[in-house]
Amino acid sequence: MAEGRGLATDRAALLALYDLDAGGFRTLDEIAAFAANLCDAPIALVSIVEDVRQRFLARTGLDVEETPRDVSFCALAMLGADMFVVPDATRDPRFADNPLVTGSPHIRFYAGAPLIGSDGDRLGALCVIDPRPRADLTPLQRQGLTLLARQVMVELEGRRRDRDMIARQRQDAAAAADSDRMFRTLADTMPQMVWSALPDGYNDYFNARWYEYTGVEAGSTHGDAWDGMFHADDQPAAWEKWRHSLKTGEPYEIEYRLRHHSGNYRWTLGRALPIRDPQGQVTRWIGTCTDIHEQKLMMEEREMIAHELSHRIKNIFSVIAGLIGLSARQHPQIGAVADDLRDRILALGRAHDFVRPHSADSMPVPGTEAGRLRGILDQIFAPYRNADGSRILLSGEDPPIDDRSATPLALLFHELATNAAKYGALSVAEGRVHLHVSSEGDDVRVDWREEGGPVVVPATADGFGSRLMLLSVERQLGGRLARQWRAEGLCLSLWIPSRSMSRAAGRA
Repeated sequence: MAEGRGLATDRAALLALYDLDAGGFRTLDEIAAFAANLCDAPIALVSIVEDVRQRFLARTGLDVEETPRDVSFCALAMLGADMFVVPDATRDPRFADNPLVTGSPHIRFYAGAPLIGSDGDRLGALCVIDPRPRADLTPLQRQGLTLLARQVMVELEGRRRDRDMIARQRQDAAAAADSDRMFRTLADTMPQMVWSALPDGYNDYFNARWYEYTGVEAGSTHGDAWDGMFHADDQPAAWEKWRHSLKTGEPYEIEYRLRHHSGNYRWTLGRALPIRDPQGQVTRWIGTCTDIHEQKLMMEEREMIAHELSHRIKNIFSVIAGLIGLSARQHPQIGAVADDLRDRILALGRAHDFVRPHSADSMPVPGTEAGRLRGILDQIFAPYRNADGSRILLSGEDPPIDDRSATPLALLFHELATNAAKYGALSVAEGRVHLHVSSEGDDVRVDWREEGGPVVVPATADGFGSRLMLLSVERQLGGRLARQWRAEGLCLSLWIPSRSMSRAAGRA
């Protein structure tokens, strides 16, 4: 009995997939009527066999809507692969005592084509019934009834697909609604302002924090109305970047001044990232606005303090250089040494000024990038360049530097340039210096090559300048130095660890 209940439950679940209780079987009525005309039979039925009954989704020539399963001809017809035919039910021991044979509708002839789904499910049969015995259907009638049975299944499976699609759509809609509620709840609990936009940039959502911060009415900044919340001077740049992100799908990031509910404008960091579908198409933008006004003011204050401190340090370098010059005038015998020392002090001053924190407007050389080797080289080599800059030729990479490496690098290249100007390639108009920077493993390699100067005579002993260069490279930067005295000019190579050039390079 338990097995029987299980089979009944399975069949009920199967038939439920076809949504048979929804009605609306006009097409099946037309099929049944055509089957009756085709087979010249007074009765035609679309019969669905359930666990304890058979019910007729469509019928012609019969008033009842269902009968018990145990008297059903179609329960047998659906089990076969081909047409099931009973020429005379009164002569068939399986049906002779059937109430549908002995009583209304007095079935004698029966022909049924099984209703079989694409996955093999057997639902019932499309049948024709005649109260008169018949030998069989004609070949055309058999073919036609079989094709009509297939058409019945096309109709039923279409309803099943529609039902499944509607169910999926409802599930998707419910899931989307749940996701939207979760997103809005999460967004409203965040301290940041959160917004979203459609792929074309139409803003359709702002969280509670946005309305709390701006003080505007809910929904009043949808679409393009948010533009009026920005400072007039910041609107063109904000629009330009936003349009670029919409066109390219690149992340959006910009700083602008946003109107606070107090009426004041406060600096805000705006960011947005695209959400993409499996094909990579942008389906939505999710963005945030973060109040950075206090940080912005703090950075401006730090810049002002750094500028003032740097100015005072530069004054100290100038004072020291002035004292050296004054001593040299009082003691002419130390003039040459004093000049070299003063030049080194001024080189250190230029190095300090280059690596201190700068804004875009306070760079020593407009258009250069702070914290790069080439920037400090431009500062050191400036006195030795000619009008077209061809005396000292820089090539290769431009690695980052910081305040730790700036001082030894300034002293090193100041000594090289000074020696070249006194004794080497830069001492004559035709001389040139080639300086190439490259990466070599974990080191930054610098090659200094002089040409076109007077014939070089190797030094018999290291002077103060040479010892200063060794101190800068080996002791302070942890690198190594190799010199080659060639007739056409000095060739010098340096290997400096990247981590000694910049803390950032060490962390990377």
